[in-house]
Amino acid sequence: MASDRNQAGTAGRDGGTSNRGFASMDEGKQREIASKGGQSVPDEKRSFSQDRELAAQAGRKGGQSVPDEKRSFSQDRRLAAEAGRKGGEARGRARAAANSAARAANGGVPDNGEGRTTN
Repeated sequence: MASDRNQAGTAGRDGGTSNRGFASMDEGKQREIASKGGQSVPDEKRSFSQDRELAAQAGRKGGQSVPDEKRSFSQDRRLAAEAGRKGGEARGRARAAANSAARAANGGVPDNGEGRTTN
């Protein structure tokens, strides 16, 4: 009986599979559950979304805790530039998609970026 419990507890370690727990769920289900954590906090309680300077300070503080030799961007400017470009491109695509959705919702009238249509 005790060996049965031990086998069940080590199923993931010895190559077997388990049908229990978060890790055994498919990736889509994991994402769905994980996203609920962020959605449960109202926007006004998300300090970084309300205070960009606070977010910037936290980012700087976190970066300072990493030794210089482990900061890949400080060691490789080309890598940093590439990452910045990718971020900018992703933001541009997201903005274009949002504008396209806004135009569709407004009967083809473009959004001026402030949530108001330009007529």
